[in-house]
Amino acid sequence: MTRRCDITGKKVLSGNNVSHANNKTRRRFLPNLQDSSLQSDALGVPVRLRVTPRGLSTIEHKGGLDAFLISTPARKLPAAARALKRRVMRAQARKSTKAAP
Repeated sequence: MTRRCDITGKKVLSGNNVSHANNKTRRRFLPNLQDSSLQSDALGVPVRLRVTPRGLSTIEHKGGLDAFLISTPARKLPAAARALKRRVMRAQARKSTKAAP
């Protein structure tokens, strides 16, 4: 399982620990990933994602998971979010065709 946010794409960064004597050793900066279940209105089921707190606040600001995915261009989303966006779009299309008669 990669250490990457499913929504924002934030990933592990690398850098140096620098001691008082200016010795440099490599280190990794890990993102603050949280396992969370977000409710999708179009799919009708909770969706499990690994997201950062920043990603969660972005989803809340946009009005929920479905609204965030629809309003964000696919080129700005990671692969997992793109697949989820396709599922949501298909589910919304199915619901609109059933309600149209």
